[in-house]
Amino acid sequence: MSVLKIDYNRMMEDEIENILNHFDRKPTLLLHSCCGPCSTTCLERLIDFFDITIYFYNPNIQPKEEFELRLQSQKRFLSKCDKMSNVKLIVPDYNTNEFLESIDLQNFPERKFEKECGTRCSQCYKLRLSATANFACKNNFDYWTTTLTVSPHKDAKLINELSNEISKKMFNDNVKYLPSDFKKKNGYQRSIQLSKEYELYRQNYCGCIFGKIADENFIKSKEVNNYGNS
Repeated sequence: MSVLKIDYNRMMEDEIENILNHFDRKPTLLLHSCCGPCSTTCLERLIDFFDITIYFYNPNIQPKEEFELRLQSQKRFLSKCDKMSNVKLIVPDYNTNEFLESIDLQNFPERKFEKECGTRCSQCYKLRLSATANFACKNNFDYWTTTLTVSPHKDAKLINELSNEISKKMFNDNVKYLPSDFKKKNGYQRSIQLSKEYELYRQNYCGCIFGKIADENFIKSKEVNNYGNS
């Protein structure tokens, strides 16, 4: 039996159409941003329909210097792109312990060695999505969503399912989750173009130190294999 695949991009477009038909103002949107480059194409698609605030909550990013590089990239895009001049930016305090507690290495030490898209990553998504939803509720935003779905390395289905689960537990029924799959309609390719146009720093690993080590080991293994075959 074939499973019907949910088109989260279409769901977002349908919700935007509903907004255009029923709102007499731009609704407020809290957009969790994982990094400046990923935010570019998401903001480009949303800016005409929402009053946007960026929520740059990423305690997974290590080391601190890397976090600062990515934050500066976010600020650069907002300041250099004229259309984004009214986008607001909120940066919670940087605390990697929040990430480390969420992945619970004490009880699940194997998570340290997982490749991207394992349980460690899903726990990290849940942490950042929950924080975004809670902030949206406390501050009475109309909508919230995330840039995470723009990356081809991220599972849009999982991210949307986690977000929907979180939404069901929210204490403010007036706040809605906006579904997305920003990689659709060449979203990822567009983010690369915009990053080049605005000279944004583009990282070469997802964020956490464990993912960085895994990526470095993968590159080394490829180099060894290529050397052996040369």
